[in-house]
Amino acid sequence: MRPYALPRAARSRCSRRSQEGEPHSMSSDQQYPYGNGYPYQDPNVAQTWEGQTWDTQYQPAVQPAQPVQQPAPPVAASDTAHLPAQGAPGAYPLPPEVPYDTPTTHLRAVTPDPAPAAPAPAPAQPGYGAPTTSGHVRLTDAQRARAEGRSPIIEPGMQPAVLTAALGGLLAAGAALGPYGLLVPLVLLQAVTAAGWFRLNGMWPARQGIALAFAGGLTADVALLAAGREHAPAAILGTLGVWVLLVLVLQLRSHAGSDERQYGLMATVASSALAVLAAGHLAAVPDAVVVGCLAVAVTVVARALPLPGAVTLVVALLAAAGAGVAAGGMTGMGARGALLGLGAGVCALVGHRVASYDYPSRFVHMTAGVALPLAVAAPAVYVLGRALA
Repeated sequence: MRPYALPRAARSRCSRRSQEGEPHSMSSDQQYPYGNGYPYQDPNVAQTWEGQTWDTQYQPAVQPAQPVQQPAPPVAASDTAHLPAQGAPGAYPLPPEVPYDTPTTHLRAVTPDPAPAAPAPAPAQPGYGAPTTSGHVRLTDAQRARAEGRSPIIEPGMQPAVLTAALGGLLAAGAALGPYGLLVPLVLLQAVTAAGWFRLNGMWPARQGIALAFAGGLTADVALLAAGREHAPAAILGTLGVWVLLVLVLQLRSHAGSDERQYGLMATVASSALAVLAAGHLAAVPDAVVVGCLAVAVTVVARALPLPGAVTLVVALLAAAGAGVAAGGMTGMGARGALLGLGAGVCALVGHRVASYDYPSRFVHMTAGVALPLAVAAPAVYVLGRALA
């Protein structure tokens, strides 16, 4: 192969022109003056060609034409009337035969399914169960009573009654020691009263209201110790008036809704009033405090006995009178202690009833149920003690 041959297309054009007799403008010697038949080429310049070229080495493979499949001829219905014999080529096994009942014109009796056995009655639950954080949630007594539509009155029971009796005994012992000996259990009574009243009204946590009511009780105690028993009414009523005004101002400055402010105002005023009135034990005669607190302790325990409601009420009042007589004999009041004990017992039953209202929880029983009987009985102890002394 010559290194500098003309392309095939160019040679064909030249040959065509020569055959057609076209005149040439230049001879070969004039076209190629260097004598070798080729134009002068600079060895330092690469030769390039411009124009379209064809690769004659590549020949595409031609695929043979696929034969066109003819559609299958239609199968006559007579050819499909019978199944192919078993074991023949292309045959499939028959499905198993399913037994069926003999047709009949009579209806068969339908046997009903046996009724499920009645569940065994659940064992009686104790009064209070331990709280759980996982598993099945146990309904409280208040929730179960509300769901069953029972009475909203749930008595605190024996455990709060025992705590009330213990706190009443501390108050009686403190009164026998003196005013400062009485101050320690009295402060405890005022704190439990303030917290229990808010919880009884469904407002929890109410730290500001509880602290405000408790501070009112402490202020009344300080005023009584400073003014003495002779000026006890002025000290108690003055503290109560100032505290009601303070609570009103604080509630007016609150950014809560109108209904919430109203509920907060009523609960705070009532709690503050009970805490301040509980200071009546500090203003009463020491012998009256001893008789009254012991009568309250016996009354609450008798009320928690497992007896019918009317029977326990009568038993509690009789126990209060008897405790007043016994305590009056020890303090020098004598038979007059029965009247004081009976009055304190009636007030204790009122407080006990209030702590039992509106499906109370166990926390209500352990706070309001413990403190309200003694707090409500304080005014009666003060009044009857001064009248019978």
